[in-house]
Amino acid sequence: MKKIGMMTLALLLAMPAVAQAAPADVAAAVAATDRPAEAVKLDEGRRPAEVLAFLGLEKGDSALDLFTGTGYFAEIMARAVGPEGSVTAWEPANFYEGKGKATLDALTTRLPNAHVLATPATAPAFPAERFDFVMINLNYHDAYWESEKYKFPRMDPAAFLGAIYAATKPGGIVGVVDHVAAPGGDTRAVVEKLHRIDPAVIRADFAKAGFVLDGESNLLRNPADDHSKLVFDPAVRGKTDRVLYRFRKPAA
Repeated sequence: MKKIGMMTLALLLAMPAVAQAAPADVAAAVAATDRPAEAVKLDEGRRPAEVLAFLGLEKGDSALDLFTGTGYFAEIMARAVGPEGSVTAWEPANFYEGKGKATLDALTTRLPNAHVLATPATAPAFPAERFDFVMINLNYHDAYWESEKYKFPRMDPAAFLGAIYAATKPGGIVGVVDHVAAPGGDTRAVVEKLHRIDPAVIRADFAKAGFVLDGESNLLRNPADDHSKLVFDPAVRGKTDRVLYRFRKPAA
């Protein structure tokens, strides 16, 4: 065994202990009594406390919620990370400037550590290496979607992931939940028809962007789901088969 000199030992003892980050208090955040009733109704199917625990959200994290929509996960995360943390809720500008603004403005009024960022879908702009934790819930497939009706432009998935990679801190986490599509087929055509995506496409895209698959959970899988149905079909809505991935940006 290598001996440690007295001077070296004294220096080691004098060094401050490295603080270990504590898990975010997600259960308390979900249980908050002033969350919107419409959000609470989604908890049973989305299982946010278990999802965020698996993904590893921590107190004090700086988090980014992509395609935030009504701010469902942004609100839970803002409560869970505490006042020393923060959440940026990103929404494509055309959705935010439409019916989303009032809902998200109410969210930021309730929670001072929550902030809204709205940019064009084709030009997401995030601060460099700003976020410890990124969430994409049921919307990564939209990087392959376009709609004249909803004024949603054709995105470049590689450019979108490049922007996310640049915004994530080294060692940071990106959590992805999405509706499962059957393997094969043209991704854009499948997304247009069903709003689902082949999990293999997600994994390949993130690997190409430089992320590492750090974990996968069956928490939201549903083998009874009919993968040929549109996710908004009443027969499957809220009960689709969903993958849950934890990707990590390499620390070095």
